[in-house]
Amino acid sequence: MTPRALLERLFRAALGAADPARALPPHLPPRPEGRVRVVGAGKAAAAMAAAVESVWDGPLEGLVVTRYGHRVPTRAIEVVEAAHPVPDAAGLQAARRILAMAEALGEGDLLLALMSGGGSALLTLPVPGVSLEDKQAVNAALLRCGAPIGEMNCLRKHLSAIKGGRLAAAAHPARVLTLAISDVPDDDPGTIASGPTVPDPTSFADARAIVAKYGLELPDSVRRRLEAGEDETPKPGDPRLAAAEFRLVATPQMSLEAAAAAARQADVTPVVLGDSLEGEAREVATVMAGIAKQVRRHGQPVPAPCVLLSGGETTVTLRGRGRGGRNTEFLLALAVALQGLEGVSAVACDTDGVDGSEDNAGAFVLPDTLARAEAAGLDAKAHLADNDAYGFFQGLGDLLVTGPTLTNVNDFRALLVL
Repeated sequence: MTPRALLERLFRAALGAADPARALPPHLPPRPEGRVRVVGAGKAAAAMAAAVESVWDGPLEGLVVTRYGHRVPTRAIEVVEAAHPVPDAAGLQAARRILAMAEALGEGDLLLALMSGGGSALLTLPVPGVSLEDKQAVNAALLRCGAPIGEMNCLRKHLSAIKGGRLAAAAHPARVLTLAISDVPDDDPGTIASGPTVPDPTSFADARAIVAKYGLELPDSVRRRLEAGEDETPKPGDPRLAAAEFRLVATPQMSLEAAAAAARQADVTPVVLGDSLEGEAREVATVMAGIAKQVRRHGQPVPAPCVLLSGGETTVTLRGRGRGGRNTEFLLALAVALQGLEGVSAVACDTDGVDGSEDNAGAFVLPDTLARAEAAGLDAKAHLADNDAYGFFQGLGDLLVTGPTLTNVNDFRALLVL
């Protein structure tokens, strides 16, 4: 098996562990007697809804919102597609309907919430006085500044009528059960889809500090909302959330463990470096290259053949005008740092199948990447400076295109050292 084929096999194993059809049913309780409404948001929401329908018999109703192109057939639960990462009117209308479904429930009823990565943008319902256009401007500013997901979601929660525990509060006194697929560092329930069914420990003061930290230019309505600091999100201990339960059905660590098992089957030693690595993509790449060099030259921390596995979400601070997401930027920086080091190959992908806003999940780096690039007239450092990793790997035919995977457990990176 070639290094490229093995790396793709590891990525597919990671995806398999996060497949809603496989991961969700074991966590689903028996269907309750009272009214049940199924709602959800995220890139995996439609596939999660289909998994619920495969287990629960009898009448079901509800609505989930997912990214354009991520729909799957369902019998009774309605699927709405909306924009990601910048929200649109379809997401707003779906969020309004989901909130109304929650408000209509009472004692003895159940709100089953299916949450996954991407839900923050897809489940958009601005507070009164803040428009959709204002929220779009905030999202765009957050994406440009390179803020980590936790900070982005803190700001989103304090501009939302549904996030940060507000959906569960609206369903009170009904029972709320959330089944979630994690795409965030540390699997924080309050960060997955901005935590619409869990208490929010962050505050307006935290949101204002994030705005100051990045010098964000925000609409006047948003600044007024943050400065007023009124109508805080539900906090831990709020009685309206006492009947809310949260279960993780798939996580980045579970996917890394599945990839590790696949590596062992190929007689390659896996080393899981972490499921929540963060930082600038090119800086993380420099560190990873250093570890790969240590393995190659000194057999530490384990001798080759081995594969260095990691997850988490890096960030990219845009300086150029090129195309490419954080995984391709990581790989391009890695190729530059490795300088064609013999025996080292890598793959990095977004597990939702879309790296940034492009059509690829990620790409491959091989020992001959820079040599082939030079022969093709592609300057790796120039492409990196222009944030144009997509163009670089497209020119080499080294993009990995999967289409929507209908799940999302954040990024997957594997460095194979032979």
